[in-house]
Amino acid sequence: MRILVTNDDGIFSPGIKALGLAMAALGEVYVVAPDVEQSAVGHGITVRRPLRFKHTQSAGFGEIPAYRVDGTPADCVVLGVHLLGRPDLLVSGINIGVNLGLDLTHSGTVAAALEGTSLGIPSLAFSLDTSGEELDFTEAARWAVRIARLVAEEGLPKGVLLNVNFPPGKPKGVMVTRLSTHRYEDTVVERLDPEGRPYYWIAGTPVGEEEEGTDLFAVRRGYISLTPVSLDFTAYGVLEGLAAWRERLEADLHPLL
Repeated sequence: MRILVTNDDGIFSPGIKALGLAMAALGEVYVVAPDVEQSAVGHGITVRRPLRFKHTQSAGFGEIPAYRVDGTPADCVVLGVHLLGRPDLLVSGINIGVNLGLDLTHSGTVAAALEGTSLGIPSLAFSLDTSGEELDFTEAARWAVRIARLVAEEGLPKGVLLNVNFPPGKPKGVMVTRLSTHRYEDTVVERLDPEGRPYYWIAGTPVGEEEEGTDLFAVRRGYISLTPVSLDFTAYGVLEGLAAWRERLEADLHPLL
């Protein structure tokens, strides 16, 4: 089995090193990751400038080939697939910090898995709650191998990725979850540069309801959350209501025809 490993924290992150080395137990691993941190860049693809793709022995993966890209996580997936060959499995992470609920809309870690899924590759995104005292990926990496092995054996439905979040420390077990309302409540901080001109920082405070059955509920209670995420964003429950809108919109056009 060939496994493509990527992330959004950058190729020198301890999370991707732990994941890449752990995945070697399952097959042939190769790493393609951003050269610098690309957190919260979402599913962006670079189309307005060229990209660099460089082998990076200093990343610390030993015999595992590792390449850095001066682009987004999704760029890394595209280049990795086209330049190194199609993998049997794509794993993204282990992210420093959780990706729960509405975090998925801007997470580069999840975006890499989205890109892999769009290419028809079974894909997983792994994230770790780093609110504990130590930044330790040991347990997360060990569980990531078990989960990835099961996905390799059983597969995932077409157009579906698996978003996995680990609690800090040793997990109590696993919960299959839905997305929560977890999000960051944005604030804008205004400051002045040395010449007196204003500039702005976008900051955020995590908020969300810990409803039973959600990813936030699981992780806050020490469990691993497994959340299936679909590429199909269609709100099927709204289609019927919008059909009535269509009739009204077309009726408004008749006097103009």
